[in-house]
Amino acid sequence: MKYQDCAVALQADDAGAAAWLADANINPATGLASDYLNHFNEAIMLLEMLSSCPDCLDDFLSWRPMSYREHFEASRFKGRALAIAAYDAADPSLRDCLDTLARTMTAVLEATRVAMDSDMPQPTAVALAERAAALLRPLVARAGAVINGEDDGGEVLAPQAVVDGLMTSA
Repeated sequence: MKYQDCAVALQADDAGAAAWLADANINPATGLASDYLNHFNEAIMLLEMLSSCPDCLDDFLSWRPMSYREHFEASRFKGRALAIAAYDAADPSLRDCLDTLARTMTAVLEATRVAMDSDMPQPTAVALAERAAALLRPLVARAGAVINGEDDGGEVLAPQAVVDGLMTSA
């Protein structure tokens, strides 16, 4: 289905639209899909595997950031047009919170990638990977809470503050 058709159907704001969203694994209350978090979970998995599989470093170094829209445009997600239309129609404060979390996770991953790409010794790379994964897991959980309408409204740290914390403790 085309984006425009999805956008029109979502404007109806009825039980049919909610069922349609739920069938596509999009939270009907927020209009957001947790499939986006797979983009970050993949990078975290690679970081976690680095200690036992050093060859994962090349895969991690090839990871590239994607916005919510870019993720769904590039995915094989069955409801990708609906996911984008629902995101566009979602509460702006929820979108902003999710986008801030995504920018923060991206900043951590990119800073980690840059550091590891500089011929870092394996033990140091593993320590940095573990620290980055430890910082990212709660951010992914928080993003999941936003997507599922369970966010507690707590402070979302600016991306640079999180990166600074990563680099000073690694």
